[in-house]
Amino acid sequence: MDELRRRLHEEGYLVLENVFPTEAIEAVKAEYAALLETLCKGWIEEGRLAPETLALDFEGRLRAAYVAGLDWFQPMDISLPGGVIEAETPMHFGPAIFALLRHPAILDVVERLIGPEITSNPIQHVRIKPPAHLLKADEVRPHVTYTDWHQDRGVAHDEADETEMVTVWIAISDATAENGCLQVAPRTHREPLKTHCPAGIQLTIPESALDRSRALPLPVKSGGVVIFHPGTAHASLVNRTEGFRWSFDVRYNVTGQPTGRSHFPSFVARSRKAPETELRSAEDWRAMWEEARARLARAPHIPIHRWSADAPACA
Repeated sequence: MDELRRRLHEEGYLVLENVFPTEAIEAVKAEYAALLETLCKGWIEEGRLAPETLALDFEGRLRAAYVAGLDWFQPMDISLPGGVIEAETPMHFGPAIFALLRHPAILDVVERLIGPEITSNPIQHVRIKPPAHLLKADEVRPHVTYTDWHQDRGVAHDEADETEMVTVWIAISDATAENGCLQVAPRTHREPLKTHCPAGIQLTIPESALDRSRALPLPVKSGGVVIFHPGTAHASLVNRTEGFRWSFDVRYNVTGQPTGRSHFPSFVARSRKAPETELRSAEDWRAMWEEARARLARAPHIPIHRWSADAPACA
């Protein structure tokens, strides 16, 4: 068995430093800086943000917009929301993040773990987390505040319970215990899937079902990744610094197996047996999500979570 696959099988997680080259990370930062500048200019024109915000750096603009009650998260996310989807719901599908998802450096690692027929799974998000003291009292979005304990199988539909997949958590900024890096409960992927209880718009494993004293922080530097088995329980720490902690979490599954969110579009990221099926165009990727948005805005809402609060474990 491949050494990486053996370690993932045994412990349920991997921490790999220096996976992405600096230029790939910098391209994503530049793409998001341009996006935020466009958002800020629009808010300034509407009188919702002070003009001097444009003199600030990326984090300064994020901070000013968040304090002003302006939402940059959904316009920056690489997914549609789990709640109501409208025809104009903002989202971001740009060439730099598409290139990151398809970068040979990460696909080479994923191929060692699940094989050469790789689909980019649509359960994916940007996570740009402000300092905890800035967070509004009613902030419950796990992509903005800390993320509670969960298993990635638990936040997908049960169609994917047998799908062979991995989550790849990509550090854009350095992730430390102080600024809210991930923490893991090793070897929990060997246990049955736990009930997840709704807590706001997050799902969480109840304390009675998971010994939190097993938690192991996983710091990783920019360009590194944390990889999870979908059954591994994990969470994030609280960002106690003055800076923002920035990451993406993306998934890959064996092509042809259910993604766990079939109403969102997936694509073939690598295929050794049929390379012509690979998606190579960021424009086509964006168009797939635009089509999904238009379709879902006209249809009854599809919940993304399978659990209800009346489960006995949630009492």
